[in-house]
Amino acid sequence: MSVMSRPLPLLLALLPLAACGTANRGLESVHQPVVQRSDYAIDVAAGPAGLAPGEQQRLGGWMDAMRLSYGDSVAIDDPNGLARAAHEDVQAVAARYGLLVADAAPVTGAPVAPGTVRVVVSRTRASVPGCPDHSRMNDPNFDAHTGSDYGCATNTNLAAMIANPADLVRGAPGVPGYENETAARAIGTLRAAKPTGEGGGWLKGKGESAGGKQ
Repeated sequence: MSVMSRPLPLLLALLPLAACGTANRGLESVHQPVVQRSDYAIDVAAGPAGLAPGEQQRLGGWMDAMRLSYGDSVAIDDPNGLARAAHEDVQAVAARYGLLVADAAPVTGAPVAPGTVRVVVSRTRASVPGCPDHSRMNDPNFDAHTGSDYGCATNTNLAAMIANPADLVRGAPGVPGYENETAARAIGTLRAAKPTGEGGGWLKGKGESAGGKQ
């Protein structure tokens, strides 16, 4: 057996290991953000005149404990059809957190008792499962695939920075009432402005110093 053939058995033994771990076979990473939604509900007593005494404070304390913020969705489940005043009371509490009340509430499963309305808070979170992924970082790469950790940094930062994770699923609507004339107004003003050096104004002041004209 020659010296050159001795590493061959070891190389053959490592070949099956090259198929282990995560394989990124293209320029699109297999590590993509995953959006999860959780629904939290509280039932508050209500009547024709609105929420019962003390219920607004209780609802506000519950929302404080939930630490409501942008990206959370608030909805009212009212199958009993109570007065609009109860809905307005809930909206007033949600407005303290800069949130609007959604038109439709998600299905929670449990029935809503008579004389109550159910306030549902839906919260979405985005994460990238399996990152960081070092499963193929040091394996033989005969097919020139991207590393197993490819895309983890970019997509994890995207999932952490996006204000509303639900936008990763359905996107965000454009700004209503967008006008091209308004957008191009600044460019038009810049083009219509006279050059600063017109008439030699800049050259006239160049020979002056702090102590007067030279």
